[in-house]
Amino acid sequence: MSIESHIIMDEQAIRRALTRIAHEILERNKGIEGLVLAGIKTRGVYLAKRLAERLESIEGSAIQWGELDVTSYRDDNTDTVRGAKQATFPVSIQGKKVILFDDVLYTGRTIRAAMDAIMDCGRPESIQLAVLADRGHRELPIRADYIGKNVPTSRTEEIEVLLQEHDGSDLVRILYQREGN
Repeated sequence: MSIESHIIMDEQAIRRALTRIAHEILERNKGIEGLVLAGIKTRGVYLAKRLAERLESIEGSAIQWGELDVTSYRDDNTDTVRGAKQATFPVSIQGKKVILFDDVLYTGRTIRAAMDAIMDCGRPESIQLAVLADRGHRELPIRADYIGKNVPTSRTEEIEVLLQEHDGSDLVRILYQREGN
């Protein structure tokens, strides 16, 4: 068996998706007043930063944003001691509309962990979710408010997001195993 891939978003498609998401956020929230972006480590942080730059270029003023590490909040992390969870966020989220940004939405477990972490940092007015790719197969009742691309996949396929800041190039691809001759 060999692993093969199919590119579903190139650099230009990612740029367009982020621009569209920025406009959708502005339309739904009537501007950036009271918004805070939270990028989920690792690639969600870079996407949130890019989104913040787009929103600033459209609106003419900066939006607050930061990164969120949800590792200790994951339900599949057996290394975490009960009660040892502690999230920090660089800006106040109290009474704000928080927009979580992650690269891929799959089972929903990372997003659930992120919501728990956010609630430990304060009580936001609301939490909205933006993702670059939604591949389906939810295990929890979570859905994205802003989606770069819906990508139906099988459970044996994987979606890989590469970003310039972390991987040296921008692309989203599906990885799948192909049986050889």
